[in-house]
Amino acid sequence: MTSAGAPGGRLVVCATPIGNLQDVTLRVLDALREADVVACEDTRHTRRLLDRHGIAAKLLSYHEHNERARAGELAARVRAGERVALVSDAGMPLVSDPGYALVRACLDADLRVEVLPGPSSVLAALVASGMPAEHWRFVGFLPRKRVERERLLERAAETLVAFESPRRLAATLAQLAERDPDRALAVCRELTKLHEEVRRGSAAELAEYYAEHAPRGEVVLVLGAAAGASSEDPAARADALAALRELVDAGARPRPAAKVVAKLTGASANELYRQLTDS
Repeated sequence: MTSAGAPGGRLVVCATPIGNLQDVTLRVLDALREADVVACEDTRHTRRLLDRHGIAAKLLSYHEHNERARAGELAARVRAGERVALVSDAGMPLVSDPGYALVRACLDADLRVEVLPGPSSVLAALVASGMPAEHWRFVGFLPRKRVERERLLERAAETLVAFESPRRLAATLAQLAERDPDRALAVCRELTKLHEEVRRGSAAELAEYYAEHAPRGEVVLVLGAAAGASSEDPAARADALAALRELVDAGARPRPAAKVVAKLTGASANELYRQLTDS
């Protein structure tokens, strides 16, 4: 499909480092060098990245408070033939960051939009957690209200990835430990930075740890499936149950085996045990 704008005009959505400035891709650096303007959340933050890599570029603030007003202006520049690079302070724009209004404005005007992949705290945390990654869901920042947070977390039938404020982390973990103390969790903090920490364990274990050790920095929380939540994938449920039967047939005790299979597959340990004993 041919773009409606002048030749050369395009919006380039650029993923930027989540901590370590060396994680930026070569394609993103080229895009930033070639851009007529770089739209960014915080010009000071983006300037540090550009200075680190010797890039001089014109910066324009584009954040949650002005993105709707800026979207039309930037889309017009793309239509006129300019290259507009869009970055957030860290990671991929639009993923819990500004950018949707601009991307939508360009697409609605049939203007060219390119997306350059790169660092992602969501994917880094998911892989580092050791949780099942075949079926997972990202929910952005967890709700602040306890009831809403409880509803979201207790219905998760797959691995769940979420952002959480370090100030609220201890309370969230305590809430999880009350309802499902054996639930598998991973707290990923300050990924790719100097004080990176990935701590894995049960809800009860991590709630106890962070009650005594107040976390700092950016936190990504990865949770296994909630107890009692049913998987939406029948094939995955069948595979998990088959694995449990093999362990029990080999001499493993049903309940401990169900917990092991649950941690590896994201299925509910209680549901696996029930299905095993009912069959």
